[in-house]
This record gives sequence, C-alpha cells and structure tokens, in this order.
Amino acid sequence: MNLKIVDWKDVAESYYDKSVSLAILILLFAFIVSPKIEVKPYNRTINIIDAIDIPPEIKERIKPPEETVKPVVEIIIEDDLENEDDPDIEIIETIGITSLDPYEEIQENIFGQTNKFAIYEDAPFAIKQIPPEYPLFAKNAGIEGDVILNVEVFKDGSVGAIDVLKSLMDGPGGLDEAAKKAVRTWEFSPAKNGGKPVDCWVTFSVSFSLN
Repeated sequence: MNLKIVDWKDVAESYYDKSVSLAILILLFAFIVSPKIEVKPYNRTINIIDAIDIPPEIKERIKPPEETVKPVVEIIIEDDLENEDDPDIEIIETIGITSLDPYEEIQENIFGQTNKFAIYEDAPFAIKQIPPEYPLFAKNAGIEGDVILNVEVFKDGSVGAIDVLKSLMDGPGGLDEAAKKAVRTWEFSPAKNGGKPVDCWVTFSVSFSLN
C-alpha cells in the first residue's frame, strides 16, 4: 500500500486564487447594489447686528406720541320724588340688626371625631323622626326586631357618624341600612352641659314590626 504525503501549505495555495476571486466578486456586487450616499456641505450663516447710538440732535427731532384725550361724560342723577306714592314701585326695607357674631369661628362638623365619653347633663332627644322604610325582602321573609345604633349628635342637632351595636339584617337593602338611612334624616335637641350644647354620642334602638 503506497501512502502519499501531502503538505497542508500546498492545499492552502491551491485555494488562494479561488478565495481572492470570490472576495473581489463580493466587493463588486456590494458596490453595485449599495445606494449612493451624497454628503452635502453644511452652510452656517452668522448674522451680526450692530447697535447704533442715535445722536442727541436726532433724538430731539423725534416727537413723542401724543396723548389721547379721554372724553368726560357727565352723569346726572335726578331724584324723582313725584313717584313716591306709585304702587308699582317696590319699597325695600333695610335689613334688621343681626345677632350673629362676625368674629365667632364656625366649627365644621367632622364625622366620628366626637369623644364617646363626652360629659353632659341633659341628654339629647329627637325632635323630628322619620320612620324607617321596611325593606320588602325582610317584610316578605317575616323578619322583625330592633336595630341598636350608637349615633353621633352634634351641638347643632345634626347627625354625624352611626355605628351598629346590634345588627338585625346586614348588607345592602337590609334592616341595618334602613335604620341608619332613617336616622340620618332625624333632627335632635343636642346634649347640654352647663346650659351649653355639646357634641356627644347617644344609643337607642330602631324597631321593625310587621304589626
């Protein structure tokens, strides 16, 4: 068996011409296909403004703008005393003296901020009560009883926050919500301590009865 020894340099030289020819063809193809790029020079324009001082003699010749004279319109107000007895003329009476103190600070009612252990001598009581609406679902289901509420009553008699201490039927359309909705429309005679109205909390029940 005859073995033929081939040098790798001879093999590389045999591919040299082919590689060079292929590289030249690729460069020519890329040069032909690629778009032409034109580089335009950038022209920069510089504007120079020179400040010119006006001589005093020219300034004196320039006349200032004339002031326009505003017309004066005289308004004459005549007192027509002949129509005092005219029934078509409405006579507006002056406003009476008010008892409000302009320097008195008006306190804004903030729900739920009243101390639940506020001290008072006279307890609040309702002076205007609107009975709650009986929810149809609870009425058809025969649910009745009392909802116990803890109600915040401000010194002006309005109702603030309401907490449910004993629930009868919770959720939207329930008896708890109906009781709270009705109590929010109530008006109270506020609690008093030393003869002065104070904010406080009061607990009472709202009854729901089918009879």
